[in-house]
Amino acid sequence: MKPSSILLIAGEPSGDQLAAELVRALQLQTGPSHPRFFGAGGPAMEAAGVEILCDLTAHSVIGPADALRQLSRFRKAFGELLEAARERTPDIIIGVDFGAFNLRFQKAITAMAQERPGPFHNWRPRRVQFVSPQVWASRAGRAQEMPRILDRLLSILPFEKDWYARNAPGVRVDFVGHPLVDRHGPPPSSRIRAVGERPHLVLLPGSRAGELRRHWPVVCPAAQKVVQQTGARCTLVLPHEAARAGLPSGISWPTEMTIQIGGLSEALADADVAIASTGTVTLECAWFAVPTVALYKTSWSTYQIGKRIIQVPYLAMPNLLAGKAVMPELIQEAATSDALAEAALALLTQPVALAAAREELVRVRQLLGPPGAAIRAAEAILAD
Repeated sequence: MKPSSILLIAGEPSGDQLAAELVRALQLQTGPSHPRFFGAGGPAMEAAGVEILCDLTAHSVIGPADALRQLSRFRKAFGELLEAARERTPDIIIGVDFGAFNLRFQKAITAMAQERPGPFHNWRPRRVQFVSPQVWASRAGRAQEMPRILDRLLSILPFEKDWYARNAPGVRVDFVGHPLVDRHGPPPSSRIRAVGERPHLVLLPGSRAGELRRHWPVVCPAAQKVVQQTGARCTLVLPHEAARAGLPSGISWPTEMTIQIGGLSEALADADVAIASTGTVTLECAWFAVPTVALYKTSWSTYQIGKRIIQVPYLAMPNLLAGKAVMPELIQEAATSDALAEAALALLTQPVALAAAREELVRVRQLLGPPGAAIRAAEAILAD
């Protein structure tokens, strides 16, 4: 039976975009009389036709300390969304990424539904999580409760289905492919520089204020060194104008460095090497087969907690997919400007190493699945 209403919860800008793509796919699948969509999200979801009850995407969380600072805001939103679910009894509840919040919400929904049995209150919403929490990276025990609180888990990473089959076999998992495959179009052809043409270094230090505060003071001098030794062109790409204000002042920038707001696809299509934070952007670098030096710096407390609970050998997703370091990773104290420059120069000044790195990344992007992730996700949600 076609659902009449769907509640979606996204808590970060990336989730907002992903949820908006899913909503459009669901609208396409259900036709003109599509369900009513409501929930938590941001401008992308609102533009797709979702009634936004609260915006959890405006203030992204980085690490446990930041989560604690925003706890009261999350509690307020949690209560408002739970009350909206109680009043509107949606047919489907979809958590989009934002696993810590969304799994707790699905647990609360499960308890609420169990409290309302009987012929006139037989509410059993379909509970879906779109994008698996990274339980395979840390605190794997969190997966044990999922069969009780989720009807379906939609995965965007190819290794997750087998992981759940081994570690939490009661979870129903569908690998739908990665959404960035659709966002960037067909894989670009390899770049061929004309003789004497300057190489292009792209800088992707992050978008959040905390990332920029910690990354830019080491990325900027590294770029300066690379430019001085190779004559490379240099482009700093920021996702939005607000990120520019997050760049720490008092740092000498590379000569003729260009600051570009948006246009990541165009920048990567012309890049030879990138220096990037270890977030989703490293997968976008892999999609364009741009050899990349990945870095991550965080607060001392967050790092101390992370290194004790993270159980995977890499932070950059291309390395996890490949099962080896196809991108050099420089984490915390290792992420110095000299080390970043040395790693980038090792690629830019050695054509054989550069070509080999590109070939590795081409293999990684083949693991992301074919186009149509949002459509496959919508089909899985509506199939039950």
